[in-house]
Amino acid sequence: MGKTGLDVSRVAIGGIPIQRPSLEEAVKIINRALDLGVNLIDTSIGYGDSEVIIGKGITGRRDEVLIATKGSWRNKETSLAHIDYSLQRLGTDYIDLWQMHNIKDLDSLNQAISNGGSLDAAKQALDEGKIDHIGFSTHNLEVAVKGVESGFFETIMFPINFIAREAADKLITCAKKHNVGFLGMKPFAGGNIMDARLALGYLLQYENVIPVPGIEKLEEIDEIVKLVNEGIELSNYDWVQIDAIRDQLGNKFCRQCMYCMPCPQGVEIWILTYMKNLFRLWPKERILKNFGEAAETAIKCIQCGECEEKCPYDLPIRELINENFAYYLNELQNYSQEQGG
Repeated sequence: MGKTGLDVSRVAIGGIPIQRPSLEEAVKIINRALDLGVNLIDTSIGYGDSEVIIGKGITGRRDEVLIATKGSWRNKETSLAHIDYSLQRLGTDYIDLWQMHNIKDLDSLNQAISNGGSLDAAKQALDEGKIDHIGFSTHNLEVAVKGVESGFFETIMFPINFIAREAADKLITCAKKHNVGFLGMKPFAGGNIMDARLALGYLLQYENVIPVPGIEKLEEIDEIVKLVNEGIELSNYDWVQIDAIRDQLGNKFCRQCMYCMPCPQGVEIWILTYMKNLFRLWPKERILKNFGEAAETAIKCIQCGECEEKCPYDLPIRELINENFAYYLNELQNYSQEQGG
């Protein structure tokens, strides 16, 4: 994995979906991944209980796994405090890779690497043996390139899949040139790509990209590792399918980068633009319980368009808010009828 010198499995696993199954099942999934040779697990202090679940999953097997976690604070003091909190939640005394989470623009990058920023925290934690390597994640291509070229980071985490190919033209080559490890987030485009063979086949063509799919079922990790071990050669027909899926989905889907936030009216944009995927990925009752209040903030939207000006993917956010809120209301009504209410 680049200048880290770490020997990393050809595919890693991401820590958001691991929260969906029961704790017992999640522990089984983590252990299955380790049994199959997957040795890198990525998470974040901001991913709910993910760190805690992973900590329980690796109990007794710490030396078999590389833990990558993240924190989104840009100042030294807060970052140091949360590195300690991550260590506590993970049940370990060191983190293999600590990443500055979701650096959204050049101002945030400059804040992170300036005196008193989160880079100073990472360096201190490195000296104290609390972390072994330093990386960062972003959804902003300009930030990604600047960060890779800065020499401060050993890894970059950036979204890449056969729909969102922004990284393919420059960033992958740039990371390779500077010997920076490349963790490919959202290999299934946030759940929009359903064919694992096509998704992985596209990414594995890049030798320095480590795909990081989120896992929530035993059969998912079994399938992914089997595909990687067998090798994937995409045929001309496969590429035709990829292009067809890409054309069908277009560019009108939320990557969850959250650059649109905060909304001056208090609209939870990032929830509303992702609402259909939430219903597809999570149990309906859990969505309604955990995200219903956020969904209802759609009524606060005054159609000002400020969010669209901030979106790096030029999404028609106002349209998506209306579309997804209508979808939410329909699901809410159906659920109420199912419950006899």
